[in-house]
Amino acid sequence: MKILVCISHVPDTTSKINFTEGDTKFDTSGVQFVINPNDEFGLTRAMWFKEKQGASVDVVNVGGAETEPTLRKALAIGADSAIRVNVQPTDGFQVAKQLAQIVKDGGYDLVIAGRESIDYNGGMVPGMLAGLIDANFVNNCIGLEVEGDKATATREIDGGKETLTASLPLVIGGQKGLVEESDLKIPNMRGIMQARKKPLNVVEPSETSVQTEVVKFEKPAPKGEVKLVDPENLDELIDLLHNEAKAI
Repeated sequence: MKILVCISHVPDTTSKINFTEGDTKFDTSGVQFVINPNDEFGLTRAMWFKEKQGASVDVVNVGGAETEPTLRKALAIGADSAIRVNVQPTDGFQVAKQLAQIVKDGGYDLVIAGRESIDYNGGMVPGMLAGLIDANFVNNCIGLEVEGDKATATREIDGGKETLTASLPLVIGGQKGLVEESDLKIPNMRGIMQARKKPLNVVEPSETSVQTEVVKFEKPAPKGEVKLVDPENLDELIDLLHNEAKAI
């Protein structure tokens, strides 16, 4: 089984976010980038298929050279090879089109993507990718088993879980639950050294139209001042909630 894991290069959630050029560009200065958490769950599940079933695992990213350390980390975790599509990602459709070409050229049986990235939270790419390559698709995936050319997937739905069966090729949008957080792999020194020798192939993008553009970024409004009330003074608390906060 050939598995392709889609890797997004995203800012660490502890990073301080700023914008430049009139709030039209994201300022990457001083920002630490990591593997998108939903993608990391998927990569860890792919490693399970590699260890238990002998699957081959490649990782792919659409982005510039600055994303290569993130791909190298994925290789250190255990992926066999990496692919970087040499174009800046500008919208979900463009990314899906580039990934579709990689999947078609590589003949992959299973494509594991995160259900969304934690930077733009678009949640579009896995579904569009499945449509472009005419593959089955399961989103919000929290469980996956593969036997032969059949997969059994569990996904979250409103109020519960749903178990589905599908034939390969299959695209999943994975999330927390696909593996336990305790199963996530931290690259060790041996893995880091091996990653340096593994292939990281840079391919030029296929011709694709861009459907959207960024007009402006805007930070959330700052939180208002907080009033502290003596817990013994319930009358004051009730008065503030009723007359000022209008909560009661």
